[in-house]
Amino acid sequence: MKKEQVISRNPKVMSGTLVFAGTRVPVEILIQHLAAGDSLDEFLDDFPTVSREQAVAYLKLTLKVADARTA
Repeated sequence: MKKEQVISRNPKVMSGTLVFAGTRVPVEILIQHLAAGDSLDEFLDDFPTVSREQAVAYLKLTLKVADARTA
């Protein structure tokens, strides 16, 4: 999945907050859910406009960035 299909940032959408592409769901909400102990399925139930593929791809992108910063 291409990055553009996973996340987007547009000043006209949610004041430029990083969101899942094609939605108004900030990616931060996924991290908050996981940090609170919610499962990915719970997040997806709460935000049905986000696909499982997008959520998993975002987590993989985030992991790559974190790995690069610690290298």
